[in-house]
Amino acid sequence: MNVEITSQLQRTIFGWLQKSYPNEGGGFLLGKRDADHLTISEVRPITNVFAAEEQFHRYAMTPIDWARLEDEADAAGLALVGYYHSHPDSPAVPSEYDRVYALPFFCYLITSVQHGQAAECRAWQLTEDRAQFLELALSVSP
Repeated sequence: MNVEITSQLQRTIFGWLQKSYPNEGGGFLLGKRDADHLTISEVRPITNVFAAEEQFHRYAMTPIDWARLEDEADAAGLALVGYYHSHPDSPAVPSEYDRVYALPFFCYLITSVQHGQAAECRAWQLTEDRAQFLELALSVSP
């Protein structure tokens, strides 16, 4: 599957994740999906509600955030297609924690934020059997 995002939306994500540093930051991806292509149309940052002493390596949102974003996506004629989050001073690859809590069919954009600067962004999707993440092709358009 190919994931497409504009450079402006990617800059918005990077800005939020850099602002969240040294803690993890994250938010939702809204867009449209077909069999082999996902277009991200909007990004929505969500405040990290994980315990403050664990936010440097964990991220959580409330069920209310999830429900609100599903409603906003529907109202805009879009779908909730994924989630983005940072890995402060760590690679942009899913952790075991990510695998346990991820949902199949969602796109996960993970950005490595090194010393406060977004360094690398990669796209992932959990397999249906939840055994592993597969890397997706990520295209950033002007």
